[in-house]
Amino acid sequence: MKREEIIIPQADLDRQRDFQERIRALFSARGLSPRACVETFGCQQNVADGQRIMGMLEAMGFTFTQEPGEADLVLLNTCAIREHAEQRVFGNLGLLTHTKKERPDQVLVLCGCMAQEERVAKRVRESYRHVDLVFGPQALWRFPELLWQVYETRKRVFSIEDEHGGIAEGLPVVRERGVKAWVSIMYGCNNFCSYCIVPYVRGRERSREPAAVLTEVRQLVDEGYKDITLLGQNVNSYGNDLDRGYHFPELLEDIDQIPGDYWIRFMSSHPKDASPRLFDVMAKCSHVAKQLHLPFQSGNNRVLEEMNRRYTRESYLELIRYAKSVMPGLVLTSDVIIGFPGETEAEAMDTVSLVEEVGFDALFTFIYSPRPGTRAASMPDPVPREEKQRWFDKLLEVQNRRSAAIHAGYAGRTVRVLVDGESGDGDYPLSSRTEGNRLVRLKGDPALIGRFLEVRITGSNTWALYGEPV
Repeated sequence: MKREEIIIPQADLDRQRDFQERIRALFSARGLSPRACVETFGCQQNVADGQRIMGMLEAMGFTFTQEPGEADLVLLNTCAIREHAEQRVFGNLGLLTHTKKERPDQVLVLCGCMAQEERVAKRVRESYRHVDLVFGPQALWRFPELLWQVYETRKRVFSIEDEHGGIAEGLPVVRERGVKAWVSIMYGCNNFCSYCIVPYVRGRERSREPAAVLTEVRQLVDEGYKDITLLGQNVNSYGNDLDRGYHFPELLEDIDQIPGDYWIRFMSSHPKDASPRLFDVMAKCSHVAKQLHLPFQSGNNRVLEEMNRRYTRESYLELIRYAKSVMPGLVLTSDVIIGFPGETEAEAMDTVSLVEEVGFDALFTFIYSPRPGTRAASMPDPVPREEKQRWFDKLLEVQNRRSAAIHAGYAGRTVRVLVDGESGDGDYPLSSRTEGNRLVRLKGDPALIGRFLEVRITGSNTWALYGEPV
C-alpha cells in the first residue's frame, strides 16, 4: 500500500470525534454519568491500545470502575497468543451474562487480537449473544462510530474485516499516572513465524512518522515519565516501509537527544533484523537502557527453519557476542518455546545448551500452544504433553539456577534504580528497577516513588533483589 493510504486522514479522525460528542450528549441528555470497566489481556502493545480505548471513552464522558457490575459498558481487550488467555476471555464472557441480566442496558464489548479471528467472532456471534460489539485492532480508531451504532440501532455490531491496517495519530489516551509509559512506534508484522497468529490479526508492518514518535516521547518526558518503552511486534524493522533510509537505530539516536533524566527501552526485537549498528547505537546513547530482549525461541536450526525464524543458532550467538562486546554488563532476556510440533528431545536440549552458553539473565518460557490458522497448528505433533513438560522443567532448572547465581552476585553492590511503585511486601514495601530492568524490592517511604536512587543490595532470590537506599 502507498504511504498516504496507511495514514488515517484528519477528516476521518474528526468524524470519530463527532461520534464521541454524540455519545457524550446522549448520556448528558438522560442526566447520566456513564462508567466503563476496561480489562486488558496480553502484551504491552495491548496495554497501549487499551490506554487509547480509555482515552476515547473518557472523551465520550465515561469514568472508570474495576467492577463489571457497576459499569454501563464492559470492554475486554484481548490477546490471541496463547490458548490459556483465550479460555480466560471466554470464561469472563460467560460470567458477564449475570451483569447483563442485572443491567439490561449494559453494553459488552470484545476487541483486540482475539476478536479479529474469524472463528472467535463466529463463536461469539452464535454462543455469546449478550456481547454487543466486536472489533479487531485495525478498527480501534473507529471505536466511537462502532459504539454509536450500538446505541443508535440497539443491534449487535461486528467489525473484523481483514485489513492491511492504518495509523491514526492524535487519539486521546488515558495513562496510569506513575513513572512508566509505553509508546507504539509501529504496528503489524511481516514475519509470519509458523506458530504466531499476530500477522493475521494485526496486519502488515507500518511505521509511525519519526516526528510523531519524537513528539510523544518528548511530551512524556516533560510530564515526568522516566521509564519509556518503545513498542512494536518487531521494533527492529521500524522504518522499512518509510523508504527514506531512516530506521530504528536512527530513531533511537534522535530520541536520545531529548533532554531529561529517563530510560528508553524497546521490545520486541527479531534477531533477523538486529545488527551491530543497533548495538553500537545502544552502547553510545546515554538514555537507552543496556538491556536487550532478543527472542531466540529455539536453539536448534531445523526447528528454527520450521518456525520460519530466518536465522540460525550460529548467527544468533554471533549477535549476542557482539552485543556483549560493546555493552559490558548488558542484561539479556529472551523468549523460548519448548515442544514445537515435531521437536525431538535432542533438539529441545539444543535449546537448553544455548541457554547455558549465552547465560541469559531471565527467560520467558512457554510450552508450545497451537493457534488455529497458523501453519504450525496443522503440523504433526506426536510428543505427549507430559514429555514436553519434562523438557520444559529441565530448561527452567538451568535458567533458574543461572538467575539465582546472577542475583546472588549483587550482594553488597550499590546500583542505581528507579522507584516505580509499591511492592505489597511488608518488609520491603517499594518496587524499583535497575537500568537492566531487574526487580529490586526496597525499604523506604512511598514518597520515593518516581525517583532515581542509589541502592545497596542486601539480599536476593531467583526473581528479585532486595536493598536499602544509600
